[in-house]
Amino acid sequence: MAAVDNTQNPAMAQEGALTRFMRATEIDPRMLGMVGALLIIWIGFDIFSSFLRGGEALFGGSFLTPRNLWILLVQTSSIAVMTTGMVLIIVMRHIDLSVGSILGFTAVCIGTMQVYWLAPALGVGHPAIWIITLALGLALGAAIGAFHGTLIAYFGIPSFIVTLGGLIVWRGAAWSVIRGETVAPMDRNFKLIGGGISGTTPGSIGATASWILGLVICAAIVWLIFHGRKQRKRFNFGLRPMWAEYFLAIAGCLVVLGITWIVNSYYWPKGVVDRWAQATGVTIPPEGLNIAFGYSIPVLIALFVGIAMTFLANRTRLGRYIYAIGGNPEAAELAGINTKKITVIVFALMGMLAAISASISSARLDSATNALGQFDELYVIAAAVIGGTSLAGGLGTIYGAMLGALVMQSLQSGMTLLNFESATKDIVVGCVLVFAVWIDQVYRRRVK
Repeated sequence: MAAVDNTQNPAMAQEGALTRFMRATEIDPRMLGMVGALLIIWIGFDIFSSFLRGGEALFGGSFLTPRNLWILLVQTSSIAVMTTGMVLIIVMRHIDLSVGSILGFTAVCIGTMQVYWLAPALGVGHPAIWIITLALGLALGAAIGAFHGTLIAYFGIPSFIVTLGGLIVWRGAAWSVIRGETVAPMDRNFKLIGGGISGTTPGSIGATASWILGLVICAAIVWLIFHGRKQRKRFNFGLRPMWAEYFLAIAGCLVVLGITWIVNSYYWPKGVVDRWAQATGVTIPPEGLNIAFGYSIPVLIALFVGIAMTFLANRTRLGRYIYAIGGNPEAAELAGINTKKITVIVFALMGMLAAISASISSARLDSATNALGQFDELYVIAAAVIGGTSLAGGLGTIYGAMLGALVMQSLQSGMTLLNFESATKDIVVGCVLVFAVWIDQVYRRRVK
């Protein structure tokens, strides 16, 4: 039996050019709309910032600069990591309002372990400090998440109530650990997790490694697209036209190479270069020395988490069970799926992801306070919904949610750049969340 070629469908010949393009490439219309909204946000903030600076050039603002975009990606990493777990929570028809408080509590515990326990015991700068701290932090986050999941699954308490209580409890616990003080500084090796510079060592991989990574990702994109086509032929599924396959491969590679070029266009500050040259004995030429940051470690962590969570959601039995539960919990349970156990696993995973974000946030700030992660639960939920995750359950993608996180952080960063008041930023975030849920409702009605 031959594979079906979608290009031979007579109904497609009567469709508009844009509709045929979307159908041929199988691009989610909401995803395309989100990319368009992101570009509008970026261009709009850049134009406004240019006017505020009195610039004459249309795109002479301070938003679309390598420095700001590099920082934007770093700031997005923490939210993006938690968003990948929130997708699975919402897909299962649950909600987690406690992720920001778990982040704050885990962060102060991580800071306390480093500053007051491990550093005096092992010595400041000991290479085992960041490893032990990270491992204990992940275990703590997973334990908190598993505790929430147990209350939800085995005690029958709604996730809204459990995690709302967790939001209050863990925020209070964070204050009680450090009594409202600031724990600083973090271990110098741990600090690199946040993308900062520790002495003369940056929390990034440099230009050469970034280009190599970019080319590897491009090769992976091409392989995945054409391997997917081979698998479709094998199982007699519908095929995209070849021009669509080439378009997706080229577009994906251009995006990756463009991002790589941007992160390699942001250079070390002159003071750091001078200290590095003095420490290594390198002579700086008269015209100066430009050393690129490249991809930062928190961005690489978020990328790795996104790939791992996408694999879990799409290629594992656990992922299939999660979407089955979200689609119809009663049918899933009748089919023999242990819904209670999976609920505990998913909430434990969410807690672990919150601990990873806590590590990134505290390392980036080089300190930990009980206020860290405040309101992050709103940004995470908003990012997941903006990224196409349905609050009705059963529908959502990891990559869409991470793109939603970038949209949310772009709004935050742009408003900060334009000196918006904190109250105004909160109003905008709330309005965006409500608007995203409304769009989800409209889309679901149209699909039905």
